[in-house]
Amino acid sequence: MNRPVPNPGILDIAPYTPGKTPMPEPGRKVFKLSANETPFGPSPKAIAVYKEAAAHLEDYPEGTSRVLREAIGRAYGLDPGRIICGAGSDEILNLLAHTYLSQGDEAISTTHGFLVYPIATMANGAKNIIAPETNFTADVDAILARVTPRTKLVWLANPNNPTGTYVPFDEVKRLRAGLPPHVLLVLDAAYSDYVSRNDYELGLELVATTENTVMTHTFSKIHGLASLRVGWMFGPAHIIDAVNRIRGPFNVSTPAMLAAVAAIEDTAHVQKSKAFTEEWRNWLTEEIGKLGLKVTPSVANFVLIHFPIEKGKTSVDADAFLTKRGLVLRALNNYGLPHALRMTIGTEEANRLVVDALRDFMAAK
Repeated sequence: MNRPVPNPGILDIAPYTPGKTPMPEPGRKVFKLSANETPFGPSPKAIAVYKEAAAHLEDYPEGTSRVLREAIGRAYGLDPGRIICGAGSDEILNLLAHTYLSQGDEAISTTHGFLVYPIATMANGAKNIIAPETNFTADVDAILARVTPRTKLVWLANPNNPTGTYVPFDEVKRLRAGLPPHVLLVLDAAYSDYVSRNDYELGLELVATTENTVMTHTFSKIHGLASLRVGWMFGPAHIIDAVNRIRGPFNVSTPAMLAAVAAIEDTAHVQKSKAFTEEWRNWLTEEIGKLGLKVTPSVANFVLIHFPIEKGKTSVDADAFLTKRGLVLRALNNYGLPHALRMTIGTEEANRLVVDALRDFMAAK
């Protein structure tokens, strides 16, 4: 071979494919509902400090994201020394895989889990093991049944994207108790801010009381800072120390860091977004259900809509129909859900337009 060759397994990885971004057309309003972005945007306070930071773009960021770790610590009652920040939680997931997985190891994720998990796993030479779900929800017994001596890590998105389902905290604790002590349990809580269930918990208690559990979170969802790429992890001190050894020294920019601090402190903005999402999530689930379409019960800021397999009424047909009306949802072939579309909860206008369009679609001959 007369050119560089990728490491074994790299070319077996299916690249991550984001939701499509619509191209604007003259005279047509377009609503992007494919990427779980908040319709509220970021806190005005976050925008203000971001603009102020533009006056000092020549300066390197503070290398440990100290002010952001301290703000997160205040918000959640955590030790900032046990927090690490990254360029989105995606970077942290990859850092965890790089730290704890190698050739011959195995990591477990669920059937419809976040696509970054198998990518991060396989990029480090490990094998991605799929545990089947029950009713589009992670199944603790199915995960535990797939643990082998090679298992080093378990990925659990809670709530899960793209299904919107969640695992109650008692079940998460049962999962942790059933895993061998050397297996790292990664709780991805990206959508936790939207959950209003008494039996749900981010996982902070497990992280605080075990040596083998971490919880990751992001500022891309309810805080509306997706373009700035800011995420964080709470973990045991020994895991934070290990990951920090391979983390890039300036991986969170100063404008992003300061905007995230302002965002997490603007609790009114967060509560407004959460209340709006819950109201319209319930409305969409009910109204779409009236059309004869099944919607998986969701606790996140999106809904999973299932379509028939009959010709003319499939998810592919629906996607094309909606797109023509400027309503862009997320097709899910790469998540193993070829007969479903994921819809981000958008503005009132967007939500009503989608229901109207689906009504017309289902009624069309």
